[in-house]
Amino acid sequence: TLRELDPATGRILRSVALAPDEFGEGLTEIGGRLVQLTWREERARLWTLLDLAPAGTLSYRGEGWGLASDGRELVQSDGSGVLVFRAADDLRPLRHLAVRRDGRAVPYLNELEWADGSLFANVWQSDEILRIDPRSGEVTGAWDASGLLEPSERARADVLNGIAWDPERRRFYLTGKRWPSLFVAELPEPPSASP
Repeated sequence: TLRELDPATGRILRSVALAPDEFGEGLTEIGGRLVQLTWREERARLWTLLDLAPAGTLSYRGEGWGLASDGRELVQSDGSGVLVFRAADDLRPLRHLAVRRDGRAVPYLNELEWADGSLFANVWQSDEILRIDPRSGEVTGAWDASGLLEPSERARADVLNGIAWDPERRRFYLTGKRWPSLFVAELPEPPSASP
């Protein structure tokens, strides 16, 4: 399902179902509509922002993991270390960006978010959040989010894979699959991009 939640309580305000054969993944807003990737189905669902009504379908090649927007174009992850920048109107690929940290490729890029001119990504199967320069692909910051869950919560939870930026309040929302909470975070400037 695609859901709108009350961030204070977690209560579902609105919910719409995807097709039974679709596994919903990355989601972002651009041009007053929501674009939602599907994992392996190579379809992006379009939704109206105001009432979550279906607004079309677009096709793309490959797996869909994370999706972010700078307001002009989209950037997509597919679980590799290469991000694909796409046109907002039809998802055609515009360019590819290899992400590197200290000269080494960074695989398993997952959820994406755009904030203050940088891309933020989590690394699948880790609690690491990276800041990426969208021009060079270089990692310019790294944060360890492993302390967010208590050990008893971690035993029942799955991966960190939710990152959202609130530009008005200048804070991030962080969560994951089967996580019991949504965390509000301000990411301090890291000492370096290295782990």
